[in-house]
This record gives sequence, structure tokens and C-alpha cells, in this order.
Amino acid sequence: MTETSTQPVLVTGGSGFVGSHIVRQLVEQGRTVRVLLRKTSKQDAVAGLNVEIVYGDVLDPESLRAAMRGCRTVFHSVVDPRFWLTDPTPIYRNNVDGVVNAMDAALECGIERFVFTSTMGTLGINPDGPVTEETPFNWFDRAPPYIRARLEAENRVLDYCRTKGLPGVALCIANTYGPDDYGPTPHNHALWEIASGKMPLSFDVGQPTVDIRDAAKAALLAEERGRPGERYIIANEYVRNRDFFTMATAMRGNKPPKFMPYRLAYGLAWTIQGVMKLTGRKDYLISTDAVFLSDVFRELDNSKARRELGWNPRPLRETVKDALDWFAQHEGAH
Repeated sequence: MTETSTQPVLVTGGSGFVGSHIVRQLVEQGRTVRVLLRKTSKQDAVAGLNVEIVYGDVLDPESLRAAMRGCRTVFHSVVDPRFWLTDPTPIYRNNVDGVVNAMDAALECGIERFVFTSTMGTLGINPDGPVTEETPFNWFDRAPPYIRARLEAENRVLDYCRTKGLPGVALCIANTYGPDDYGPTPHNHALWEIASGKMPLSFDVGQPTVDIRDAAKAALLAEERGRPGERYIIANEYVRNRDFFTMATAMRGNKPPKFMPYRLAYGLAWTIQGVMKLTGRKDYLISTDAVFLSDVFRELDNSKARRELGWNPRPLRETVKDALDWFAQHEGAH
């Protein structure tokens, strides 16, 4: 792709964890990078990088068209992750309406590749074996509004590929961990809190994981090698919290936390959620949905991404070490 390296590419949501790492790797390749941000967005994650900042919003179609003009590729990484909102309207607007606006602008501007940051939450559940891209989504009745919105967004992308010729690729990304997390993201920061001994209790659950740098690398590989209309699982190792946090605390010379059984955690969340509803509280983090999502995902099969994209993720231990080293260096600055 050296012949197109001077043609601009656009990263929407470039201040986020995934988006900023895509930006970093594009800059490292010598690409000409535009980053679409709201004027209210924190820019710590892209500070000092050789990029062009353009201000706009995925809910403002004209700002999207202006940002995309002349670009070859769009990496759409805008995600509203606020699963805890009592009113899900903003989740649907930002995640669904936002991607539709971006795709319409991409078609109008002649974008050659549209790489969409999706989530493992759009995949089906298979308790009997690893999940693949072909596993049908089979838990809609149990899925909270956040998951439904992300599923609707991905379905819109794949539909645009089929019916309108959008040159789009969707990446179903697992829980991301690693360095340069200026947000920080809740789960990545929780890894640091537990490893440093500040959080003595965790849930006895498990999760598919992926290094944030490998997730970004997958996006760049998808630009070059991904097949339009396809989705790719971007997940590395599945790990239970007992093993995950025991590894992390050992790296920092601390004892592992105590682990609350899933059923007890769910019951506690149910009680707290009931109290919140009775007292009229809104937007609470502790909910049965949150506990359910913490343990619903199992092993994910990344062989399609390895085979078609040439994706090769690093060991989880390296990810954990680099994440903890970064937080150790930066926590004092916050």
C-alpha cells in the first residue's frame, strides 16, 4: 500500500482506546492521518502525534463528509460504551445512527475501505465449543440495550455491504488490555487496581481478551486484506479471572484478590438494582446485566483472522506486563 500512503485516511473516535492505537500505528507507517473528534473530546491519547485534527460529530453528516473528502480509508471507531444508562437513546444514536451517517458519507465520498470497530458482543453463544463468525446470534432476549445497539450497528454495516456496495469490514473485538490507556477504560484500569492491591475483591468469571495493539493491527490488516462484507473475530486468549489476576498481582508482588462466586455477585447486583429503582436512581454501574455480561462470553475462534488477515496476536502475559508498566508510570500524573 505504499502507493497510497500519502492519501489521507480518517479515524473517527480517534481519542478512544482502540481508535488512538489505530492512529498511532498509522502514524508509525508514515500514513497521512486525519482524526475526527468532538471539540469536547480529551486529546491526551493522540497528543504529539503527527495528525490532522478535524472537529465534528457522527451525528452531524456534513462534518463527516468534510472530514472524509479526499480520504482513501475510514476507520470507524466511535463507540458509546455506556451500558449503564437507564435511557438507552444516546447509545442507539451514537452507535447506530452514527455509523449509518458515516457509511452514507463514505459512499458519497468514494471511500475505498470502511473498517468498522465492532464487538464480540455481536457473536452468538456456544457453550459446547469455540464461537466462530458463523455462530448465529442466539441471545437477543437476554441481551441488554447496549448489546442490541452494537448488534444493530454491525447488521447495518453488513447490510450496506450487501445492498449498497459499501467496501466494509467488521472487527468483532474482545476485551482490550494494554498500555497507552488515557481514558482509562474501566476493565483495563481494574487490572491495574487489582494488580497494585487497591481492589481486594473480584468476581469469579472469565473473558476473551486481546492486546489493544493487536486489535489496532487487525484494523490495519483489514484495510489491506479484509474481504468486504465479512466480519473477523479479533480475540486472543480466554482467561478466568482467577488466573488473570493471579498473574497480574504476582507481577506487582501482591497477593491475588478474593473471588466472589458468580451466583452471589448476581444476587447482590439484583438487590442493589432493586434498591436503585425503588429510590429513583438512574445510570448505575452495578446491575444484573453487567454481571451477566462479565461471564457470558467463552472461547472465540480467531482462525479466520489469522488465515485471511495474517493476524498474529502476542501472548497475554506480555499484554498484562506492558499494561501494568504503563499504569505504574502514569498513575502518579493523574
